Amino acid sequence: MRLLDTVTGQFVSGCEPEYTVYAILSHTWNQEEGEQTYKELKKIQKQACAFARANGIAFIWIDSCCIDQSSSSELSEAINSMYSWYAGAVVCYAFLVDVPPGEDPAAPDSRFRESRWFERTWTLQELIAPRIVIFLCQDWSVLGSRDRLADLVEDITGISREALLREKLLDEFSVAQRLSWAANRQATRPEDTAYSLLGLFDIHLPALYGEGNERAFRRLQEEIMRRIPDQSLFA
Repeated sequence: MRLLDTVTGQFVSGCEPEYTVYAILSHTWNQEEGEQTYKELKKIQKQACAFARANGIAFIWIDSCCIDQSSSSELSEAINSMYSWYAGAVVCYAFLVDVPPGEDPAAPDSRFRESRWFERTWTLQELIAPRIVIFLCQDWSVLGSRDRLADLVEDITGISREALLREKLLDEFSVAQRLSWAANRQATRPEDTAYSLLGLFDIHLPALYGEGNERAFRRLQEEIMRRIPDQSLFA
């Protein structure tokens, strides 16, 4: 696992998650389409490091810069390990770039309710897996924690507050329930619709970008059927 040192901003490789205290950043971009610029990547890297450092955390993991996406083997390993990495973090910062400061998240017309963060495929596991999730708005001020906002987040996402508050194990929710949490979420790469669900079912599959969403999802379903005796999959 490759982490960022929040003081130096330099990468630290070979970290063992179970023996390292680290934060993790979950975020989306303002743009609906297109690659992000190097300047944008460096800016969010710097801001995330500063926020974690101010909270006494020495290391942080950010998917957009801590994975060498040119390496298919490293990318596949990261996809299969990501859920456990989120679960092992001391805190996950959910940076909602489209939510302005100073609003009431629970207001009927709040930007929090409409945030793109709640619509993306990968943020599903990033919402469920961590022990602590702190929501941050555009200026990196705190909106609230997942636990404090659990009822509101359940209303937005349809995810049971028992899952959000970790009152029940994921295995206690049916396959159909867990799949329903991903309904209507969007992915930039079609295969991510399936790959982003691996951790919710404790399944490992090789990531084969280019296979298409239908094939990737069929492989996921086949593995679920093989490992989990739950007929709700066919619902």
